[in-house]
Amino acid sequence: MQITTFAVMSPIEIRKVTDKRGLRQFIRFYYDLYSGSKYAVPFLYFDEINTLRRDKNPSFECCDAAYFMAYRDGKPVGRVAAIINRRANERWNRRLVRFGWFDFIDDIDVSRQLLETVEQWGKDQGMNEIAGPLGFTDMDREGMLIEGFEELSTAYVNYNYPYYPRHMEQLPGWQKDNDYMEYHVRVPEVVPDKFAKLSAMIQKRYNLHVKKFTSRELINEGKGREIFHMINDTYKDLYGYSHLSERQIDQLVDSYIKKADLNLVTGVIDANCNDKMVGFGITFPSFARAMQHSNHGSLWPFTWWRVLRALKWHKTDTVDLLLIGVLPEYRSKGANALIFDDLIRQFQRYGFRWAEAMPQMETNEAVQSHWQYLESRQHRRHRCYTKKI
Repeated sequence: MQITTFAVMSPIEIRKVTDKRGLRQFIRFYYDLYSGSKYAVPFLYFDEINTLRRDKNPSFECCDAAYFMAYRDGKPVGRVAAIINRRANERWNRRLVRFGWFDFIDDIDVSRQLLETVEQWGKDQGMNEIAGPLGFTDMDREGMLIEGFEELSTAYVNYNYPYYPRHMEQLPGWQKDNDYMEYHVRVPEVVPDKFAKLSAMIQKRYNLHVKKFTSRELINEGKGREIFHMINDTYKDLYGYSHLSERQIDQLVDSYIKKADLNLVTGVIDANCNDKMVGFGITFPSFARAMQHSNHGSLWPFTWWRVLRALKWHKTDTVDLLLIGVLPEYRSKGANALIFDDLIRQFQRYGFRWAEAMPQMETNEAVQSHWQYLESRQHRRHRCYTKKI
């Protein structure tokens, strides 16, 4: 007689993160899960700490959050953050709990219980829907990778294994809420006529001009803060956008502007309005390859040198297009052509061969139309999911 035996899986235990040790384990779970991946890029450990700690992140002035980890037999098998952005909920008239930092082994019981934990936490706070992956604000990583699993990721977007979206498709009640598209763009050897000619025409017709900033202007004279005030104006109608406060802007100036190569930061000013800034572009040399050599997101002992070579000495063939924006009333005047015309020339000077265009909403046809004038391909897609609770 043949006897069939069945392995009985140990139950999953969900624990709330309550101390610094637990938070370190929460962060390190991602590094362990993606150790050895050819495509994932470890996030800087100190950036993760500064984002997730209440005493470090000014977003907590408008957000509440809780972090949970899943364990089986005492071993961590998943994690998730539950976030309520009350400022965004008020702006969009929603009672939404967000989930983010969502990572798990390929076990649907783990992913299901983590999401159910966020749902219950949200219900307890009076929420009636859940969506994600989302961060505290739009400056955090958003969306679950659903296309482009065999493309090198960047230090600014989520990477996940292909089984993640398969889990979302199997779990009941979840549906697509929004998609983000990303493009891999070849830096042309010659600026396309479309940008060059349009740039010359715009300068003549509208008296708009490219502005290259000094460190003093950006840091001491407030132009860096002005850029992020412009983001509030240019991004205000985008999916789930959360208005940036003064404290959040100060932190973003520290995180981006103070570390930027100013040749890779471009502004557009209106000479008819006392040189009012009407557009901007912030780009950084890619340090994705450098971070793949890091030890759990730490720059020490050797990764700092690789990152420095990329950021300061441009020892990389790729540049990341982090933030580009134009005030609504100047979009029809073609102000973004000035930004692209100038940045392409800077990229050529530094020897960059490729540009990574950061996530753009699939409905943002105006931005995506720019890539038709360049050799480009849409190579990644991220998705946000939603569900009524």
